[in-house]
Amino acid sequence: MTQLDLPDNARALLDAVVAISSDIELHTVLDRIVVAACKITGAQYGALGVVGNDRTLVDFVTHGLDDELREKIGDLPRGHGILGLLIDHPEPIRLEHLQQHPRSYGFPANHPPMESFLGVPVRIRGTVFGNLYLTEKDGGQPFTETDEMLVDALATAAGFVIDNARAYARSERRRMWLEASARVTEALQPPVHVDAALRDVAVAACRVAEAVAVAVVQSRDGERTVTAVEGPGTDQVPHVLVALDGTLARCEEQGERLVVPAPEGSSGTVLLVPLRAHLAAAGVLLVLLASDRGALEGEEIELLTSFADQAGLALDRAQAVSDREELLLVADRDRIARDLHDLVIQRLFATGLGLQGASRIAGDEVKARLASAVDDLDVTIRDIRSTIFELQHAHSGSLRADLRGVVKEYVPTLGFTPLVRTTGPLDSAVTRELADQVLAVLREALSNVARHARADAAVVEVEATAQELMLTVTDNGTGLPERRDESGLRNVRRRASEHGGAARLLPEEPHGTRLEWVVPLG
Repeated sequence: MTQLDLPDNARALLDAVVAISSDIELHTVLDRIVVAACKITGAQYGALGVVGNDRTLVDFVTHGLDDELREKIGDLPRGHGILGLLIDHPEPIRLEHLQQHPRSYGFPANHPPMESFLGVPVRIRGTVFGNLYLTEKDGGQPFTETDEMLVDALATAAGFVIDNARAYARSERRRMWLEASARVTEALQPPVHVDAALRDVAVAACRVAEAVAVAVVQSRDGERTVTAVEGPGTDQVPHVLVALDGTLARCEEQGERLVVPAPEGSSGTVLLVPLRAHLAAAGVLLVLLASDRGALEGEEIELLTSFADQAGLALDRAQAVSDREELLLVADRDRIARDLHDLVIQRLFATGLGLQGASRIAGDEVKARLASAVDDLDVTIRDIRSTIFELQHAHSGSLRADLRGVVKEYVPTLGFTPLVRTTGPLDSAVTRELADQVLAVLREALSNVARHARADAAVVEVEATAQELMLTVTDNGTGLPERRDESGLRNVRRRASEHGGAARLLPEEPHGTRLEWVVPLG
């Protein structure tokens, strides 16, 4: 028998098998299966319901209903009534009058009337993937045994086609996760910009997982911060963080991957995956999935976890590179500090001794000049020693560094760079609370210089002794005005008196102003 001599229904079945085999995208394949089943049976309406792990319908592909009608009907069925009967007992079902069956659940509002019904399970390697539902055969006739046989044969072929489409989808998903991991690793190559790399992590995870939002949450100084966020639903992330605070802590502390329902006010599912890092700040990758997206399959969760582990390794590598660069910088600073101490200071000290010896055989005028030069050398030596200390103790908790940081902030406003001199054990003798007061007073003093002094030079001196801490800010400006608003100076005095000290504003010769702020050290 040639293909031309085949019966119409057999030819229709072959055409349907060819049609459903011509695509590898899963949702397109499902749609083709429903259309083919309707065509070979003459059904007006058809659907393929995908059965989830909880034995409910997690996807529902329809044919015969336009978009407007689907919107009027509302939520897709979950598997009650006759649909649920086919889930519980996966065997073909033919009904002449759908509504008369004892398991009939009825139809929602705006649903078209349906009488005849044919349902056939679709299996993949012996496991039920979903069910084909067909209703309203042409002419109001019931579905026949031949229709059931044809649809059953189509369902068998569809199982192989769906299996191939799912295998292709898995391989594509795996390829996308591997590409995302490679991009993150590349982004964390030196020179490293960790914040930008973490954003790449969020962008890649959001795109591949088709998520509503993805956030990288890290714990810094005991507080959780969102380091990077991506997705159309980023506005939901703060609410999710607050609602799942305890779950986030469990994920961080135990390194446990968690899948939880989205909190009230957000719909869908939240997947929490630990970012396992040992050198860098550890964190959690928060993935918010839409309710209609469907649950992540086990393999996809494993791929996302592998991606997070790869990101954690890349972060550790970036942190190691950063630590190495900082160590090299510290070593270079130590070398510079040693050279300054062993060479420069010793030479200056020797020069000063030579000048003092020469002054004993010089005249009065030369003596005065030599004495002035020796004093300048003493100041220079003190400044160099301060610089050496800065180089050896450059860290965020250093009062010396903070003082220079404040001065640097005011350079654009002042129009010049004030000279900074520090003496004594500032970082060990001054408490953090008192250091904050010193920085506040310095800001007030520099603000006054910028607003009122009309100066082009200033000196900031901070000295710590066993008994007291003294801050002096001197400028070469116009001096003290006759009428002035002392609200800022009042705050400076109050800060001093609260610590048992005092503040004075004095004229500086030949012109300018000097602020002295002194407090005792306990």
